[in-house]
Amino acid sequence: MDEGDFHPGGFQRHRDTAKEADSDLEATPEQQARWQNAFSKPTTGGPTTRGFDYYFGVDIPNWPPYCFIENDRTVGIPSEFLPSRLVGDNLASFSGPAMPYWHFEQLLPTWAKKADYYIRERAAADEPFFLYLPMTSPHTPLSVNRPWLGRSGLNNLYADLVIETDDVFGRVLRSLDKYDVADDTLVIFASDNGCAPYIGAKEMEAQGHFPSGPYRGYKADVWDGGHRIPCVARWPGVIRPGTQCDHIVCLSDLLATSAEIVGASLPDAAAEDSVSMMPLFRETGAPNRTTVVHHSIAGKFAIRDGRWKLVLCPGSGGWTHNDADAAKAGLPLVQLYDMKDDPGETHNRHAENPEKVSELLTLLKEFVADGRSTPGVRRENDVPVDVWKLDTMPDIDPRIIDDY
Repeated sequence: MDEGDFHPGGFQRHRDTAKEADSDLEATPEQQARWQNAFSKPTTGGPTTRGFDYYFGVDIPNWPPYCFIENDRTVGIPSEFLPSRLVGDNLASFSGPAMPYWHFEQLLPTWAKKADYYIRERAAADEPFFLYLPMTSPHTPLSVNRPWLGRSGLNNLYADLVIETDDVFGRVLRSLDKYDVADDTLVIFASDNGCAPYIGAKEMEAQGHFPSGPYRGYKADVWDGGHRIPCVARWPGVIRPGTQCDHIVCLSDLLATSAEIVGASLPDAAAEDSVSMMPLFRETGAPNRTTVVHHSIAGKFAIRDGRWKLVLCPGSGGWTHNDADAAKAGLPLVQLYDMKDDPGETHNRHAENPEKVSELLTLLKEFVADGRSTPGVRRENDVPVDVWKLDTMPDIDPRIIDDY
């Protein structure tokens, strides 16, 4: 289930959409004819053009078109606008072409059923398999099936949806057991970013539930509340049950890890920011990764090296604390945190550790100059990289970076 762009036959995503949520739109014959022409053509650039044998999913779940996609075709032709009752309030972002009777509650059960069918099929063929199941939850739309409504006890749909998501993952694990492949299968469960603040995070915190845990910030921020995610792995006979790892890992490491598992050699020009997690799985040696680069929604950088984290902005780099406002308030341009003693990033120690600031900034610039964070031949970056992004803070004198 991919959240990338979807342009079937050149269909423009924003064409024939509406942001008004207070009235239902009726598709005209001309619009329906245009949709028929667009959605009868194959999609371009989808997963089956990127190495996957089979794909079933949706595009961004809260954006049109509202339909399933199988391989490079929509499952049916969207013929009506999404009803206004499904727009806004953490559901769809706006209306657009949809399949008749489309509803968001069907998504999670569909992923569980499709995963079960795939596992059954591959187990019956006695073939190795790779199942990538990035569920649409707990991203918006926050649509929860009836058995899970209110289960969190927090009067919060996001919290309920997290519980339903957990149940779907449990159903996948049960499928592995049911078809007798659990002992031969590595399972990795992870998320993509921290909890969004706009789904009622403050209201949950007032009830004693903290979706970011002890960490500062939320989705979009460069602080750890925006980046620390669950990461659980199970591999019978390899990963010792009940173990916990405190080393730094990154989702980009999945590629190098998978390559090592299957004995594949990655070319030097691939996986430039990926290192294998196998030493951690097997507990056979030191971790391959000691550093990780963070990037906020506004493009603000941070770099973690061991216990230290350098943040190159005065605020959160995202939605929680606007950087321009933070700069106007006189906050320093950089933040330095000791993540071992201060994982909540509450005490900026840049003033007493200028040498550590310089060291981490130099390391980040080296990664940018090399076009990679792993050893290898220097690579060209796809676009020019500005580690400071001072253009987002127009009141800042650009000469201030000379101090660093």
